[in-house]
Amino acid sequence: MDSLLPWLFSSEKEELYVLDCMAYLMFLMAACTCVTLLFENVPYGRYATSRYGFPVNVRFAWFVQELPAFMVPLCLVFWTSSAKTSLLPNQLLIVMYFCHYVHRSLIYPFLIRGGKPTPFASFILAIVFCLYNGYMQIRYLSHYAEYPAYWVTHPCFVAGSVLWLVGWLVNMHSDHILRNLRKPGETGYKIPTGGMFEYVSGANFLGEITEWAGFALAGHSVHSSAFAIFTTVVLASRAVAHHKWYLAKFEDYPKSRKALIPFVF
Repeated sequence: MDSLLPWLFSSEKEELYVLDCMAYLMFLMAACTCVTLLFENVPYGRYATSRYGFPVNVRFAWFVQELPAFMVPLCLVFWTSSAKTSLLPNQLLIVMYFCHYVHRSLIYPFLIRGGKPTPFASFILAIVFCLYNGYMQIRYLSHYAEYPAYWVTHPCFVAGSVLWLVGWLVNMHSDHILRNLRKPGETGYKIPTGGMFEYVSGANFLGEITEWAGFALAGHSVHSSAFAIFTTVVLASRAVAHHKWYLAKFEDYPKSRKALIPFVF
């Protein structure tokens, strides 16, 4: 990839400028997405519709669409001049990113039980986003991000790392609960219980939002912040939609359970 990047950018200054522009564009994308999701749910899973193209097998879709978020950063770290990967703050932030996407791209798709096919348009948009964000996050962290020597003990990094870990664990545990709702041979939807599902309908979404909010706090950059905000917009909308769907479908759904934030919302 070292031969490709100089062909794309005339200088490191130009590449950094492009990375910054990509982050600001993601803020704009988040705003536009927020408005769009006021009128329509993200079309995958239980909200999938044929209006967005032919169906793609759910396991295949998750594997292929998430793979660029793992492969592109992997190439950037190991097959480009990564000037900052020897620095501890950068290393830890890169590890946080890979912990999520190694699981999401190489493990999670093959644990899915059942699941509705993904519309082709949603599948393609997810691939584009993973390419875009994978490059933006890891190229910045591996080649441009500069932190003071004390950054790993700074309150922002410590608090962000703790938030990331809590969010990652909640996300993993919530996905495990959802996978095991149905016994072998069973079909249909059930009310999730246990873990953070005792408090919110979107426990898996709460976990991932918390995870990337912690990553943004620890990374302290416009790039990580843009990713966290975009993730929050998409997953908060999905949590609210799930909550309304559960309330409509199940008469015995816990009335005290909130959509996304325990005891609040």
